[in-house]
Amino acid sequence: MNRSLISAWVAPRNVMISNDEVAGFVAEGQGRLVGVGSVDISKPMEAVREIRRCVNELGFKAIRVLPWLWEVPPTDRRFYPVYTACCDLGVPFCTQIGHTGPLMPSEVGRPIYLDQVALDFPELVVVAGHIGYPWTDEAIAVATKHQNVYIDTSAYTAKRYPKPLVEFMRSHGRTKVLFGTNYPMIMPAKALENIDELALGDEVQQLFLSGNACRIFNL
Repeated sequence: MNRSLISAWVAPRNVMISNDEVAGFVAEGQGRLVGVGSVDISKPMEAVREIRRCVNELGFKAIRVLPWLWEVPPTDRRFYPVYTACCDLGVPFCTQIGHTGPLMPSEVGRPIYLDQVALDFPELVVVAGHIGYPWTDEAIAVATKHQNVYIDTSAYTAKRYPKPLVEFMRSHGRTKVLFGTNYPMIMPAKALENIDELALGDEVQQLFLSGNACRIFNL
């Protein structure tokens, strides 16, 4: 697998990386980059129209919104039009779980909020990034319970993966965890250091590094 997902960043009153900028990077990437869009959840109809544009016109494969940027959990009513549009268009919803690096409230990143989202939208594919620490066991429980909830390891190097997550990957979670980097904060080579020490085995490692992502994002 020699492709990488890259994401837009939309925050309240601030577009940090626009969807059109991401589309430009994808065009320059000669097939190596896959676009992930983002939207302003405070404007629900505009958000829905932008999601449609991202998928139908820009060819993006997912939509990503970070609860901590908005300081509300993913069960907030403003997220629900986004979930509806993602289901309608057949693309995953990407988000962040766990504590925040920036000095913002972490509570909205509790993985258990995704339990209610998955119950309300059983068709919605959710990829929850950043492992969920310090609530990794909670993240594993939600991913185990719900067929369409997944975990990605962005923002963590392999040697920092919590032991329960590694055990999950080796056993019944082999199809539920995706490799991520959080580039440019962590370079891919750095994120992959010590991966052999996890002793995942060839099949699980292939699923983790590329197979699960190819299936989930329809690559």
